[in-house]
Amino acid sequence: MRCICVNAAREKFLADHLALLAEILDRLAAELGPPEGEPAPLEGGITNRNYRARFGGRELVLRLPGKDTELLGIDREAEAEANRCAARAGVAPEVAALLEEPPCLVTRFVEGEPMSPAELREPAALAAVADALRAVHGSGETLRASFSPFRVVETYAERAAARGGEVPAAYGPAHEQAGRIERSLRRGEGLVPCHNDLLAANFLRSAEGIRLVDWEYAGMGDRWFDLGNFAVNNELEPAEEVAFLAAYFGQEPGPGRLASLRLMRFMSDFREAMWGVLQGTLSDLDFDFAAYAAEHFERMAATADQPEFETWLKEAAIVTEE
Repeated sequence: MRCICVNAAREKFLADHLALLAEILDRLAAELGPPEGEPAPLEGGITNRNYRARFGGRELVLRLPGKDTELLGIDREAEAEANRCAARAGVAPEVAALLEEPPCLVTRFVEGEPMSPAELREPAALAAVADALRAVHGSGETLRASFSPFRVVETYAERAAARGGEVPAAYGPAHEQAGRIERSLRRGEGLVPCHNDLLAANFLRSAEGIRLVDWEYAGMGDRWFDLGNFAVNNELEPAEEVAFLAAYFGQEPGPGRLASLRLMRFMSDFREAMWGVLQGTLSDLDFDFAAYAAEHFERMAATADQPEFETWLKEAAIVTEE
């Protein structure tokens, strides 16, 4: 009986999704021209559903938000604004349209291949990513959204608990460490536009150079989160961290800058773990969010257990080379 109910629910979900997609195509046709052919699903992503479609002679990508993604702190208008900012900086595809209801963000399709962490660790790629992030961080633009990993983990914990989810015991000790990191990094640096989700899957290698997609978590924040987020998600070794920061700042990093990046590696995993906890109460995608959260809690704990962690807290508080 349970299998029959599950299958029926799945069939209803697919039917509703196809009806929503058809409505979006009709709405976009009035703005972009008639669709040419059927939209093709794009692989990847564990939050939204993405399609490649052709309208009025243009190849485009349609992003259909997943269920209750606003509870993850995602604002689709803010995402479009950040995407436009990055496009002006030359590192993201242009926004072609934005529907409010039903929600859908449309961007230019970039002919390219997703990059792997190993590819992003190559010297030329590290330099290209550093250039791209510096262009966005230094754009001088102000985004409507803000992002703090220290507040995000708290919000995710509250929302997961409110929805009946279990907040793992690891959250308490991690939150205490996060407080120490936040106090260490209070150096009066200004907020800049940040991407905040620098997984390898969000980088495309194209004829135009590396392009960065998926700006749904973007907002005004601490550049060090972007730098640490990129480093941990793509498994940079210490020598690669040095090369990455040297390319970003144009000079060899001192201990304060390296410490700041390494502490934000911890915060990146903490955020990712709590994202998995909350997504487990929200998403209807077929994905093991509990295992995803556990993996990031484990890697976060390994960072905090390093003997240099206490030294990083002290060194990050004083960045003398800036």
